[in-house]
Amino acid sequence: MALEKKPSFDYEIRGEFKHIQERTKTSVLEDGKELSYAYSRRVLSPDADVSAESDEVKALANAVWTDEVKAAYAAAQAAE
Repeated sequence: MALEKKPSFDYEIRGEFKHIQERTKTSVLEDGKELSYAYSRRVLSPDADVSAESDEVKALANAVWTDEVKAAYAAAQAAE
């Protein structure tokens, strides 16, 4: 009887400023059968430092956070 925690990730790109939503599903497995699971979520904004993030997050950020998106986000934050 071996218990194991196994995380899995999925991503969504949302909104005008291309926020990256990362959803983590943490499954508790016993001998390969899922006993339970829980979800958590976090959101990354275009001004986030992604240097310590996974390669998947870095690739998404590089693909969607263009200079125009970053500038528009900074302008919106300054206007608030």
